[in-house]
Amino acid sequence: MIAIIDYGMGNLRSVHKALEAVGADAVVSSRPQTILDADSVVLPGVGAFKNCMDNLDRLGLIDVVRKSIQSGKPFLGICLGLQLLFEESVEFGTVAGLGILPGKVMRFHFPDDPALKVPHMGWNTLTLHKPSPLFDSMEAHPYYYFVHSYYVAPENRDIVATTTRYGEDFVSGIEHDNIHAFQFHPEKSQKQGLALLEKFARLN
Repeated sequence: MIAIIDYGMGNLRSVHKALEAVGADAVVSSRPQTILDADSVVLPGVGAFKNCMDNLDRLGLIDVVRKSIQSGKPFLGICLGLQLLFEESVEFGTVAGLGILPGKVMRFHFPDDPALKVPHMGWNTLTLHKPSPLFDSMEAHPYYYFVHSYYVAPENRDIVATTTRYGEDFVSGIEHDNIHAFQFHPEKSQKQGLALLEKFARLN
């Protein structure tokens, strides 16, 4: 069973429907024991970094996320669910994250190129930097759907799985032990996104 963490924010319905579409047994839950008992965990996210951290804290889910990752079970972070794994974000001042991975969350800033709008929104490609169980090969991959104004800047470059070009190369995916986390939305990325979710569902 895959637990999709419900902390009051995120594309919960879309993620749930996408996982069900690939044959996964998935449940949306904010109950700590349900999440801890799950075979795999998904942390989705849409919205402001601070609000998400506040909601996780209010629902007693911060330690649940940490324990789930520490248990070694497959863990998938989506969009803000990637960003929350890091130490801090500069969104609306400096806000502490989960601190599972060293690094910061930074904002796009393109003062010299007004054609580059923020947020980065729409379809873009990935460059894969190391083998991954969630992709078929090291070849170029199809387009995935993005919508974000912030990106992660990991201190440890060894965890970088994918990068994407938008004015500059930014980290669009990380993999570290049992953690798989991406800036794009697989649940909105049609066939290639469903293929990624299907591979994740098979990890447990």
